Amino acid sequence: MVDVQKSFQNESEAKLYLVPTPIGNLDDITYRALSTLQEVSYIACEDTRQTKKLLNHFDIHKPLISYHEHSNRQKEDELMSKLRNGDSIALVSDAGMPVVSDPGFGLIQRAREEHIDVVSLPGANAALVALVASGLPANTFTFYGFLPKKKKEITEILSSLDQIKQTVIFYESPYRIKQTVEVMAEYYQTDREIVLARELTKKFEEYVRGTVHDVKNFIDQGEATLKGEFVLLVGPGDESSVEDSWWESLSLVDHVETYIQKGISSKDAIKQTAIDRAISKREVYQAYHVGDS
Repeated sequence: MVDVQKSFQNESEAKLYLVPTPIGNLDDITYRALSTLQEVSYIACEDTRQTKKLLNHFDIHKPLISYHEHSNRQKEDELMSKLRNGDSIALVSDAGMPVVSDPGFGLIQRAREEHIDVVSLPGANAALVALVASGLPANTFTFYGFLPKKKKEITEILSSLDQIKQTVIFYESPYRIKQTVEVMAEYYQTDREIVLARELTKKFEEYVRGTVHDVKNFIDQGEATLKGEFVLLVGPGDESSVEDSWWESLSLVDHVETYIQKGISSKDAIKQTAIDRAISKREVYQAYHVGDS
């Protein structure tokens, strides 16, 4: 069964609005976002203190309901009850587009299930702002969001993403950006172009672009400013470069071992080796586990 939403067929019905907020420069908020925030009955937000600052700036006074990643089912029940009672709600994040690496999915899913209109407004998004100005290919791209903390998990994700020839976009905090670039410099066999974008739309907006090793050295030498939230973009591998065939002189076993030495599990190393060589995983598995027995 399909579910069809005609967002504006019945304007009198309560709606859940997804309202983007500025990622830095307050002038980036849209007229439609402001009018929506003024018209709804309630505003659900990550941090009431942060959202209060935004609303005060634009002289908007609406009841705020805290709704963040640690909110329980009861909080969603409260919001759903208000929607059922005819109260429209605006969902906002601290900055940028709601739900993108931010809470909100559960509420949206429940609203959809109960046939409550979910209306998304266009607006600021750090990933796209950084991508279009990065100089990296933007015709196709993959957005990942925040990487895990452990080196092994980071390398496994880089390995799984490395088979796609697209720009990949990550979010990273100022406290972990140095470590993440170090892991990337260790992982990539040959230099890959990366871009660090920080303080987007703000006074100290900055883009640092170069090969992953050059950017690592730039950070190690103390020349980088590691403040503010980062968007980290990794350029696609060059299909015609030696990176794609770095393994040609290696045996299947050595090929697998190279990935394992980077901290990747043997299972994923076998899978990636099969992808590199365009052969079956069974063939690699037998060479690695049976051939050496």
